[in-house]
Order: sequence, then C-alpha cells, then structure tokens
Amino acid sequence: MDRMIFANLPVSDLQKATDFYLGLGFTLNPDFSSDEGSCIVISDTIFVMLLKQDFFAGFLAEGSTPHLGSSAKEVLNCLTASSVEEVDDLVGKAQASGGSVYLPAKESMPGMYGASIADPDGHVWELLWMSQESVDEHEHQDAGAAQA
Repeated sequence: MDRMIFANLPVSDLQKATDFYLGLGFTLNPDFSSDEGSCIVISDTIFVMLLKQDFFAGFLAEGSTPHLGSSAKEVLNCLTASSVEEVDDLVGKAQASGGSVYLPAKESMPGMYGASIADPDGHVWELLWMSQESVDEHEHQDAGAAQA
C-alpha cells in the first residue's frame, strides 16, 4: 500500500477554508467530512483535513492549543506542479478563492520555479515546478556526494 499524507490544519471558518481549497481545483471527500471538518483530496495519496479549531484541539496533548493568525510559521507544505503555468494558475486561483500570495513566483535556481500562497487561515503552501533536467542533475550530485 502506498503511504498517504493527511495534513491536519486548524481553521477559523470551515466553509471559507473549504471554499478556498475547492477553488484551487481540489475535491471534497464527503465520506470523511462533517460539520467539524472537511477532507480535501489533492491526489490519491495526499489529503488536507480542515478541522474547526475546537475539534482540532481535541487531537492535541493537554495544554497545547491550535495556533492561528500569527506570523510565526511551524510548517511549510510544498506541493509540486506539472509546469510553470500550473504554478501561476494556482497562485491566481488562490487569490480568487480568498487566499493570498505569501511569496511571489520566481525562478529560485535554473529549472526550479515556485511561489508560495497562504490560505485564509495563514497556512502556507509552496508551489514548485522542477524541470526533469534539474531533478536529474540533483540526483547525480547526490549520488556523487554519497560516493565521496
């Protein structure tokens, strides 16, 4: 069985957060959604669980609280894109769906293009396209470093 990732995110407004992710073109899995949370399907193995803040708190150790609305970031989620155009398209969809640009799009190094968006609760998603040549080059460098 393939490993799956369920990113659990606390949200202040479940409908607004759900609309944002649906606006990006992802889908809702109604079997794992309720009045307390929405299961957003990104792929066959990647899901985002949008959980109302109080419900999210029920999964935390005693004394811990959900952290929303701060400029402090604990995690940056990164989602690959199939092209430069898809990165730009997702940025546009994020803005149209109630999100914002966290970091504008740029080519960070040859063959790597990305941007970062924030959902309505400030959760940051990096969007990254890498050319196959860039992937091959990094794999070659990693193999060379392992042999040294």
